[in-house]
Amino acid sequence: MSGGEACDGKKLVRSSSGLRMVPEHHAARSPFGLDEPPWVPDKDCPRCMQCETKFDFITRKHHCRRCGKCFCDKCCSKKVPLSRMCFVDPVRQCAECALISQKETEFYDKQLKVLMNGATFSVARGTSEKSEMMVCRLSNNQRYLFLDGDSHYEIEIAQISTVQILTEGFTPGEKDIHTYTSLLESQHITEGGNTRATGMLLQYKVPGSEELTQMKFTASEDFNSNKKLSAAWLAAMHKAAKLLYESRDQ
Repeated sequence: MSGGEACDGKKLVRSSSGLRMVPEHHAARSPFGLDEPPWVPDKDCPRCMQCETKFDFITRKHHCRRCGKCFCDKCCSKKVPLSRMCFVDPVRQCAECALISQKETEFYDKQLKVLMNGATFSVARGTSEKSEMMVCRLSNNQRYLFLDGDSHYEIEIAQISTVQILTEGFTPGEKDIHTYTSLLESQHITEGGNTRATGMLLQYKVPGSEELTQMKFTASEDFNSNKKLSAAWLAAMHKAAKLLYESRDQ
């Protein structure tokens, strides 16, 4: 078992928001995770922060577990899974946060599995034109990208500074369009449809060095099934990069 695949112990903790299953050490947390927000003090919210209904003995206050703001029951009634904060059970969230968490559930239920199962790419390091066929996958603890071929690389997710995707557009009546788009932007990339992901540029720091190392991933053209699998992996990586950006910006 490689250092990046080492098992991290977990513990069950109880907060005012609910039960959470978290790593024993903060350094072992998932790079996609979010910290619990501080709750807006009761004394600072005499009214619902959504509909402005005044709180009283009948209309009680409820805090959204994702944003920490204060709402009435009508505006904060949904209980939705919040995997990014490691809650064991669905927790109360306001309508806006519940919608975001529901969308993220697809990432945790489906796309994480795609990333962990891996896909095959032609990988070139730095500015070299020499490439190597490698299987790229996300580690079980979500903290590393493993690249396995004749060589082996472990890229720490926390050290990734830039992720860009290479897309192939299919516009009727036009030739294929190849563009680089940042995965940290809002453009939607899918494994099918009008825009298909065909490759990726990754820049990251190697521990002990301040210089950036670059990797270029190109989807395999050998088999159609491999091409589809690689496109699905890149689409999942697109979503992962957005979550990674949000976690760092917290």
